[in-house]
Amino acid sequence: MDLDLLKGFYSTPPLWEHQQFNLRQFVLPKVEIDSLPPLKLYENLRLGHQMEYVFKTLIQASTQHELLFSNILIEEGKQRLGELDFLLREMSTKQVVHVELAYKFYIIDPDISEPIYRLMGPNKRDMFHTKLDKLKSKQFPLLYHPSLKSHWKALQIEPTAINQAACFKAQLFKPYRKENVHIRPLNTACLSGEWIRFDDFNQVAFAKWQFYIPKKQQWVIKPQENVGWMNHFDTLMETNVRMLKENAPMLWAKRPDGAIEKWFVVWW
Repeated sequence: MDLDLLKGFYSTPPLWEHQQFNLRQFVLPKVEIDSLPPLKLYENLRLGHQMEYVFKTLIQASTQHELLFSNILIEEGKQRLGELDFLLREMSTKQVVHVELAYKFYIIDPDISEPIYRLMGPNKRDMFHTKLDKLKSKQFPLLYHPSLKSHWKALQIEPTAINQAACFKAQLFKPYRKENVHIRPLNTACLSGEWIRFDDFNQVAFAKWQFYIPKKQQWVIKPQENVGWMNHFDTLMETNVRMLKENAPMLWAKRPDGAIEKWFVVWW
């Protein structure tokens, strides 16, 4: 599972390429994943923290970057303002780079005209445009907070000389069986599956399908064959419990021909 998590993170495309929204996309260095030692992850660690650990592992395995700091807390008195995710040095140029990491699962609502407003978490509580605003207006400006002067003095650099980039990876899910969903300038390679409403899932057409509800850590990886598959009826029962809690689960959906798809079933 740990190796699958590394591979899943590494192979997930960036949500945009090069520079968009006045944010440069950080390009991960090439790493031989199969040669890496096993990850030591606590299962109760939330997914965002697991992704930070995976990112750190990949950077430390690379000869292209040196990891200077990670998770630098920014505090003002007793108030915690936030943190800087990663500070790296590019070995070939000695350029220092501040990287903010994000790994997201977004459904696409094609009824909204602007692509950046179409992306939202499956429970409609995590919007891409608000994350983008937070990166630009809060997280990146923290680099210049006065409390970090000791860090810059130790590194003998000026914060104004530090480049900034986002490592923003995402899996996107389009409406079930809807073609021609336009998301440019976002990266169409991020399309990973589909989303479906519960009432549409509760149809006899899926009677011969099989389903598996992955743990959140498994959301990152490619669907696996050797899992505890359930029939459609049992999956409806399990999914309905989550619907009542307004919690949209991911499903691995195995068609009668054996092909496996990734879905979200939404409650709204």
